[in-house]
Amino acid sequence: MKDEQTIAAFQEYQIRRWYDEGEEKWYFSVIDVVGALSDSANARDYWFKMKIRVKADDGFELSTICRQLKMKAPDGKMRETDCSDAQGLLRIIQSIPSPKAEPFKQWLAKVGYERLQEMGDPARSLDRARENWQRQGRSEKWIQQRMTGQETRNKLTDYWKDHGVMGDEYALLTNIIHQEWSDVSVKQHKQINGLKTQNLRDHMSEAELLFTALAELTTRQIAERDRAEGFPENVDSGRKGGRVAKRARLDFELETGNKVVSSDNFLPTTPEKKRLKKG
Repeated sequence: MKDEQTIAAFQEYQIRRWYDEGEEKWYFSVIDVVGALSDSANARDYWFKMKIRVKADDGFELSTICRQLKMKAPDGKMRETDCSDAQGLLRIIQSIPSPKAEPFKQWLAKVGYERLQEMGDPARSLDRARENWQRQGRSEKWIQQRMTGQETRNKLTDYWKDHGVMGDEYALLTNIIHQEWSDVSVKQHKQINGLKTQNLRDHMSEAELLFTALAELTTRQIAERDRAEGFPENVDSGRKGGRVAKRARLDFELETGNKVVSSDNFLPTTPEKKRLKKG
C-alpha cells in the first residue's frame, strides 16, 4: 500500500500524519490508527498493552517499526507520539483483533497472494500494472509509452548491476541522467509536478516519458560501447546520454513551442488544483 493509498484509507478518521521531506515518506500516528480500528475507549492504553501482548505471543517488538515524532495533542500541545510509515502500520494492524481491522487484513492476504502469483508468472505483474493505470484513467498510448520506458530502464539497471554499480549509486546515476536531459533534478521535477511520495514516472506526460527513455537508452548504449565499469565511468556515460536527450528536447521545444517539463500530473483534482489551473 502506497502512502497516498494509506491516507485515502484513513480519510474518514482523524489520523495525524507528518511528511519526512528527506525520506519522502509519510508517518502516521499509531495511537490514532489503533483508536480508529479498535473498539477501545483508551487508545493509548490499548497500544501499550498491545505491544506487550505481541512481544509475548510473537516475540516481535512493535516499537522497532515506530519512531517518536512531535504531534499536536487534543489539548493543543506538541507531544511525542509513536508514529509509523505505511508498511509498519500494516504490520501493526495485523495484531488488532477487531472487525474494523478485518478489511485491511483481507486486503493484505489478497496482495500477498497476488505477489506469489507474480513470482510464479512475472507476466501477471505487467497485466496488473496495465489494469491499475487503466483504472486511473491513463490512455492506451500513455500506458504503452510507460511500459516501453520501464523496459528501457530495466535494461540500463541490469547493465549497472553487472558492471559494479551498487546501492545508492543507482539513484545518484538516475538523478545525473535526469538533470542532464531536463535541466532539473528528480526532486525538483517532483516539486514542479506537485508530487511527494508518488512515482514521478507515473505522473509524466508522454513527452517526458519519451525523453527519459531516450536519455536512458543512449546512456546504456554509450556505457556498452565504452565498457563502463563502476560508478565514476557510468557517471560519464550518464552525462553523455543525458546530453543527447537534452539536445533532442531543445529541438522539440523549439519546433513545437511546447515545454517538455510541465506541472501537469495525474493527481485527483482538488479545489486548490482547480483554482491554480484557473489562475
